[in-house]
Amino acid sequence: MVGWGYSKTNGPATWASLYPIAGGSHQSPIDIKGSSCQGDCSLTAIQAAYQDIRISELSNSGHSWKAQVAGGSSSLKGGPLGDEYVLEQFHCHWGKTNDTGSEHTVNGRCYSGELHLVHWNKTKFNSFAEAAAAEGGLAVLGMFLVVGNEHAELGKISKLLPFIQHKGQAITLTDPVNPGAFLPSSGSYWTYSGSLTTPPCYESVNWIVFEEPIQLSQEQLDAFRSMKSYHPSECCPEDELGGCLVENYRPPCPLFDRVVRTYKDKMEEE
Repeated sequence: MVGWGYSKTNGPATWASLYPIAGGSHQSPIDIKGSSCQGDCSLTAIQAAYQDIRISELSNSGHSWKAQVAGGSSSLKGGPLGDEYVLEQFHCHWGKTNDTGSEHTVNGRCYSGELHLVHWNKTKFNSFAEAAAAEGGLAVLGMFLVVGNEHAELGKISKLLPFIQHKGQAITLTDPVNPGAFLPSSGSYWTYSGSLTTPPCYESVNWIVFEEPIQLSQEQLDAFRSMKSYHPSECCPEDELGGCLVENYRPPCPLFDRVVRTYKDKMEEE
C-alpha cells in the first residue's frame, strides 16, 4: 500500500480521507497575515535551553530527514507556554526551487524552507507518544530558511545526507548538536494553536513561528533536495516528483476562528 506523501495522488489534498483530523478546524500550517495578528502584552520571550544534545539517529523517513534526540537535556518555557517542554526531534521542509518550501507563509510569501524543533509537554505527560495526541501536548518552534551564508550547525546534518539518500536509511551522528544555534537572533514570533503538519495531523501543537528567517547555503539546501522518497528495494515512483524528496510541505490551511498573537522582541524596540 502506498502511504501518504506529497504527490498529487497521495498529497495533502488526500490526507483527510485516511486521517479525518486532517480536515479539522485547527490545522497547520497557516498563512500568517501580519496586519490581523494581535499584539499580546501577556506574551514573554521564549526560553529555550539545550545542553549536550545527542542525536541517536539521523534518518530519511521518505518525507524528510529527521534527527531523533536521545541524550542531553533540553527545556522550552516562556512565550505562550504555561508548562515545560523538552525536545524530541527536529526535521525540515523544503521546495524544488528557492521560491517554495516553507509550510507557513507570511502575507502569502513562501520561504525556501522551514525547520521544525518538536517538543513535548513533560509537565503533564510521561512520553512524546502520550503527549502527541493531547491538547497542549506539543510545542513546535518554526524557523524560516533563506539561502545565504552556510549554517554551521545545519552543516552537521547536511554533510551526512549522502549516506541516507533513500527512505529507511539512517546514520548515527557522532557530533553533539546545539539546537539553540537554529534560533534566530531576534526573539520576535507569532503563536497560535494548531496541528502537526504531517499525518496523523493531531491538533495538539502550540506553534511558535519566528519572524526572522535563518540562513543556510545553496549547497546545504541542494543536499536536502538530493534525497529520495523511496526505499532502495522499491521502484522509483512514476509521479510528478520522480522519487525526489522535494516539495515536502503542506500548503496553508484555513485559520477559521483562531487568533494569531504576536510577540515583538523588546531589544529591537529600544
